[in-house]
Amino acid sequence: MIAVVMSRILLTEAALLLLPLVVALLYGESVLPFLIPILILTVIGLVLRAVRPGQTALFARDGLAVVALAWIAMSAFGALPFCISGDIPHFVDAFFETVSGFTTTGASILTEVESLTYSGLFWRSFTHWVGGMGVLVFVMAILPMSDGHGMHLLRAEVPGPTVGKLVSRMSDSAKILYGIYLVMTLIEIVLLLAGGMPLFDACVHSFGTAGTGGFSSRNLSVGAYDNAYFDVVIGVFMLLFGVNFSIYFLLVRRFREVFHSEELRAYVLIVAAAVGAITVNILHMYGSVWQSLRHAFFQVSSIITTTGFATTDFNTWPTFSKAILVTLMFVGACAGSTGGGIKVARLVILSKTSLCDMRRMLHPNAVSTVRFEGKPMGDKQIRSVHLFLTVYLMVFCISCLLLSLEHMDLITTFTAVASCMNNIGPGLEIVGPMGNFSSFSYASKLLLSFDMLAGRLELFPMLLLFSPSIWKRRLPVHSSQN
Repeated sequence: MIAVVMSRILLTEAALLLLPLVVALLYGESVLPFLIPILILTVIGLVLRAVRPGQTALFARDGLAVVALAWIAMSAFGALPFCISGDIPHFVDAFFETVSGFTTTGASILTEVESLTYSGLFWRSFTHWVGGMGVLVFVMAILPMSDGHGMHLLRAEVPGPTVGKLVSRMSDSAKILYGIYLVMTLIEIVLLLAGGMPLFDACVHSFGTAGTGGFSSRNLSVGAYDNAYFDVVIGVFMLLFGVNFSIYFLLVRRFREVFHSEELRAYVLIVAAAVGAITVNILHMYGSVWQSLRHAFFQVSSIITTTGFATTDFNTWPTFSKAILVTLMFVGACAGSTGGGIKVARLVILSKTSLCDMRRMLHPNAVSTVRFEGKPMGDKQIRSVHLFLTVYLMVFCISCLLLSLEHMDLITTFTAVASCMNNIGPGLEIVGPMGNFSSFSYASKLLLSFDMLAGRLELFPMLLLFSPSIWKRRLPVHSSQN
């Protein structure tokens, strides 16, 4: 079954590569960088498709393995167009860039992007759009599987502490998610076109916004336009794509329930507080409240949603403002959105659990229950939040220690890992909004690629690949009657 699912994934990627191939034809560029990977993916996909599984069940561990292998394979094959075209000659660099694209991180090894081919720029940003909602969700939307198969895949891929179906059929849930995703992307493209942005740039920046990725077609990112209208449109849509997509489903079915979402209220409150604090702190740099508010709003939207677009070099901002942005890197967007980070939902649950435990210290015999979104939280759910944070800190610390062997400054090392694990893109100092990751060694780029994948897939699918038990063959269970 793993081979069957992987065949669907590889054939889907072959189909996706047809879009940048069309772009190459439109701009008179070579189609070989996309035609060769398409042929390779098609052959391997058809070979795997010929496998006839003895049993069709997908267990939880199978779902974890499929998701991790799928994202690695998609990134490895997706890097080939960059190598073949010469846009990014070295495979490790191309792999890092492609992983950054699919995981919607936006970290780049490119010192400048405007010299890339149009088809390369399109594929680079389109990976954001595909990876934003999830590769497996996309496959399930166009090639439905039975619900017994799809749920384990969805749980392993969709970010957040809880994953459920929007409707009874898993395939229908995937179609609803991508339907909402597509409509919102098209609306943003239209609004950017209305402001005078060229169609190609509008598509590239809408893909980056929708996937909360941050790849731009300009060296100076969104700041190259110096246009307040573009800043507002992209800033607002970054926040919208950072909201749990089930909220948009509720807007149609159960409108009143939207306003009862604790996570949404916390998300809005964090954004408002951060924008207000940074606006006041950078007022002396821009000379007017409007300019300060404009840049503060855009950068807060970009960082908390882990998009990574920039309109200004926030590396030059006061320490207080930079500290707020670094904090927002870890907060992240809402569960079930295209954003990365720890997620607002987990932080709300953790805060409530901490307060509940402190009350028990004062009143040991009192019975108290942690409630989230109006429902009581079970011990298993609370433990999963604590487990995630524990493993997250362990991976983060180990990555920082390994990356420190590069002998770069502490701020660069710390924020490079933070930006990759939280799928943000820019950090501070060398990896700031006007910098890049090109100065790291190939070994460090592979480490950071692992961090990007681990962060996007909520750690466990990638970590469990190193567990021997996940590779042991599951023997069929035979029942006997007495």
